[in-house]
Amino acid sequence: MRFKYFIPVLASAALLLTACDDVFTPAIENFKDIDMVNKEPDFAKGFLITAYRTLPGYYDNSDVATDDAVTNGKSDSYMKVATGSWTASFNPFNRWTPDYSAIQYLNTFLDKVDGVRFVKTSAVVDSLMKIRMKGEAYGLRAIHHYFLLRAHAGFSEDGKLLGVPIHNSSIGANSNFNEERPSFQTCVDSILADFDRAEKLLPEEYGDISSESQIPEKYRKVTTDPALYNRAMGNVARQLVNGLIIQSFRSRLLLMAASPAYQDASNKATWEQAANAAATVVDYAMGPEGLSQTGETYYTNTDEIAALKEGSNPDEIIWRENLDTKSISEEENNYPPSLFGKGYINPTQNLVDAFPMANGYPITDARSGYDSKNPYAGRDPRLAKYIIYNGAKEGPQNTVIYTGSKLGTDDGVNVKETSTRTGYYMKKRLNMNVNCNPTSKTNVSRYNPRIRYTEIYLNYAEAANEAWGPQGNGTHSYSAYDIIKAIRHRAGLTDDSYLDECAQSKDKMRELIHNERRLELCFESFRFWDLRRWKGNLNVTAQGIDWGTESYTPLTAVEKRDYQDYMYFGPIPQSETLKYSNLKQNKGWK
Repeated sequence: MRFKYFIPVLASAALLLTACDDVFTPAIENFKDIDMVNKEPDFAKGFLITAYRTLPGYYDNSDVATDDAVTNGKSDSYMKVATGSWTASFNPFNRWTPDYSAIQYLNTFLDKVDGVRFVKTSAVVDSLMKIRMKGEAYGLRAIHHYFLLRAHAGFSEDGKLLGVPIHNSSIGANSNFNEERPSFQTCVDSILADFDRAEKLLPEEYGDISSESQIPEKYRKVTTDPALYNRAMGNVARQLVNGLIIQSFRSRLLLMAASPAYQDASNKATWEQAANAAATVVDYAMGPEGLSQTGETYYTNTDEIAALKEGSNPDEIIWRENLDTKSISEEENNYPPSLFGKGYINPTQNLVDAFPMANGYPITDARSGYDSKNPYAGRDPRLAKYIIYNGAKEGPQNTVIYTGSKLGTDDGVNVKETSTRTGYYMKKRLNMNVNCNPTSKTNVSRYNPRIRYTEIYLNYAEAANEAWGPQGNGTHSYSAYDIIKAIRHRAGLTDDSYLDECAQSKDKMRELIHNERRLELCFESFRFWDLRRWKGNLNVTAQGIDWGTESYTPLTAVEKRDYQDYMYFGPIPQSETLKYSNLKQNKGWK
């Protein structure tokens, strides 16, 4: 769906009932015309709320379409993508309808916001609210355009790098919908312009203040009263789009644009721009020394999560969804069967092998000390935190998990539909205090992230290495080397011998950075997009392991991947290209 038939639902319903007013006289009162936003501020706020609600979730489980994981869910859409069923008509990554719908709501909001009185008791607070919500709207519009660009940009059949239609004004029934796709660069420029508009209006973070001096300069022409400022920009606004979130998405956009898949004479994005954008956020966090020391286990830091109040964030989190105090769906879906779970996401041997030894060397390096007969001993501590392997003690009762098919438990390979296919279960995202036993279920508090600081640190490391080399830093006080060192030290890899070796070569440092990104962000829905923007190998076969009583059998072909070269870029929905002759499809898609 584009905008041809998209008029905001409430408005179209009102128009429909106007035509039938003589038949349904009472019903007209139950629907709101678009002009009602001037009279009912909550109605106007609903346009913004809709744009928040249609943002993609952080955990989409697309890792099962990569070399990091498979799923035991036979009907999983991403498994179908990975095994040859991805088409322009079947595309689980499609963002066309939700993002364009949200953008139309945002444009309508921006058209009407100046005529709305949100706070009748204070003109000052009302003015601050309008400033904030305009900033949110510009920011959300840019974010939705970013997700569209990531999902649907690509090269056309005639070799042009194209973006997606940009809509920065409301669309009406008489608008021209048969439009050509603009260039990728045009889209990047437009999104950056919206980021700039948003950042000028928004504070870096929301929070209550207690003195005039704490009011950002940009708002002092409106008020110097902390109490009035707090009503619009204080704790009540936390988890709404702010300046730091905008800076983080600018980093995401420029990192994507600078990546190998998007290299083209028409694309002016550089690694230096991407590094500088990420550095803005890293600087805000106080550089490498500011990296949260609890960030790698954000999902299970029970005390930290319990201490959250008034919309506050842990040190690792830039943006998150609301706190959930009752859900145990992650554990129910992904625990092994012996812990009353469905074992849905199964990490691959490929990913397990990507974790180095505790001395920092890859397991393929003779200096690592890796023992293939005892493969989980002496490894990077993150392995035990992120993956359940044979013999690990997990769950509220420290149950030993045996993943061999001949070891006599339901946790063994392919023992039943909820068993692992690879010999591993996902542990990251799960809280091992949760009891999924139907007779004694327990709940924990949790949240889903939207942006983590670690991601932006890794963005900087990748871009800085490409721009200035492993130990170059441009205008900043830290290098890619410094960032990766901080991340590895946090993980417990304090021997820098291998890191120092990689620092002598941009190519070796690139491999290390890519691997650190793979480990730190595993199961967080990054791997699929990273491989594609790097133009990495999408067709690495997913492998596993089947343990016996004294040895194991490698599972070399758990699931083969079937991607074509053109699939580094997603398709435009086929239904749209059939309707609009000027809307060119990306190369290869049918």
